[in-house]
Amino acid sequence: MRVVVFVKATADSEQGAMPTTEMLEAMGRYNEELINAGIMLGGDGLKASKYGKRIAFSGSDRSVIDGPFSETKELVAGYWIWEVRDMDEAVAWVKRCPNPMPGPSEIEIRPVIEISEFAEVMTPEVQDLHDRNRDRVGDA
Repeated sequence: MRVVVFVKATADSEQGAMPTTEMLEAMGRYNEELINAGIMLGGDGLKASKYGKRIAFSGSDRSVIDGPFSETKELVAGYWIWEVRDMDEAVAWVKRCPNPMPGPSEIEIRPVIEISEFAEVMTPEVQDLHDRNRDRVGDA
């Protein structure tokens, strides 16, 4: 099962505080363990929301909202994409993670919806389109 693991933002990360050398080293070792175990498929840190934009959709209308965004606790500061046996394995790996922030922090794990879960509404044409796209970008 694939999961996306979100490192939640904090006031420090939203201020653009950079990690210490020790944190970078600890996170590098942790990422190496994930890669060696065949768990980590990808991941990165994200810049503070002041550099971001949101696009709000209402029917055919689009509105662009410039960051920074309020509610820091709802923002994401980084992510991993993992392939795990089940949610229990993902939780076990997160518990091994160095604290990603200088103070209290949270990490959220969300399962990826697999294309097979759309079988009830999937037409052959849409399946063909998805297959072509997956072949072009990898396991989408």
